Amino acid sequence: MHDFLAALLGGAMIGAAAIIVMASNGRVMGVSGIVSSLLPPFGKDWLTQNGWRLSFLGGVIAAPLTYLAAFGVPPVVEMNAGLTLLIASGLFVGVGTVIGSGCTSGHGVCGLARLSGRSLAATLIFMTTAIATVLIMRILGLGGLS
Repeated sequence: MHDFLAALLGGAMIGAAAIIVMASNGRVMGVSGIVSSLLPPFGKDWLTQNGWRLSFLGGVIAAPLTYLAAFGVPPVVEMNAGLTLLIASGLFVGVGTVIGSGCTSGHGVCGLARLSGRSLAATLIFMTTAIATVLIMRILGLGGLS
């Protein structure tokens, strides 16, 4: 039951964050866009234009610390894959967010909520790809997913 409640609370927090970002900035809460906007080149108004992005990223970092304070244990993060597979996966996801002009939070959470056809297409493609990838990895016995 704890896992269910944690997932429910996490989903509600992601939804609330998406609403807050849209209401306060008129922007979609796409994490890849938020993080990539913090990278160089830096303009003269960088801090003024990116204060909300830094606050968002600070919240992402503070969340597990808040969990630790509330429950007395850190959140469990289980990685069943080797470092090489994690790096390769991260590179594929990074390339996918560039090609798809957004990430799972931008398209899957915010875009679908706005009834965006482009986000629906992107979400169907990345979810289908994720399902196929897990199936192939399980069949091949790779990545600790078997």
